[in-house]
Amino acid sequence: MIEGGCRCGAVRYTLAMDAPPAVYCCHCLDCQSWSGSAFTEQAPVRGAEIAVEGPVVEYAFTNPSGSTSHQFVCGTCHTRIYNTNTARPGLTIVRAGTLDESDRIVPRLHIWVKRKQSWIAIPDDVPQFVQTLSADEFMRIMLD
Repeated sequence: MIEGGCRCGAVRYTLAMDAPPAVYCCHCLDCQSWSGSAFTEQAPVRGAEIAVEGPVVEYAFTNPSGSTSHQFVCGTCHTRIYNTNTARPGLTIVRAGTLDESDRIVPRLHIWVKRKQSWIAIPDDVPQFVQTLSADEFMRIMLD
């Protein structure tokens, strides 16, 4: 099992996996604004692979595409733990920085690099996309 949780420890989760999940980095303006940082590190997992305990609060909003994004945060410290989206049923996106062993993760790809900060150097052998990639290609790279 892989474990993680929020900053204050009130929310804990487990992932039914033997190794840390694949991670991608998103450099889009929304991710920069939401995280207060240069990019986000996110780990897509199948919804059945995550079990969460503790005071989780949901924040939902409708995207310009019409899909609904459901953000789940700790009700105590407000650390964003994971999200789901109606456009991707069965997929949960875990905030990789909440993994207990986040120092073991190595990003598999970077998206929205047209918005990346100029001081960030992405290794040549890591795929990067100017904006995003097709859902099929994303799933192939991240979940296969």
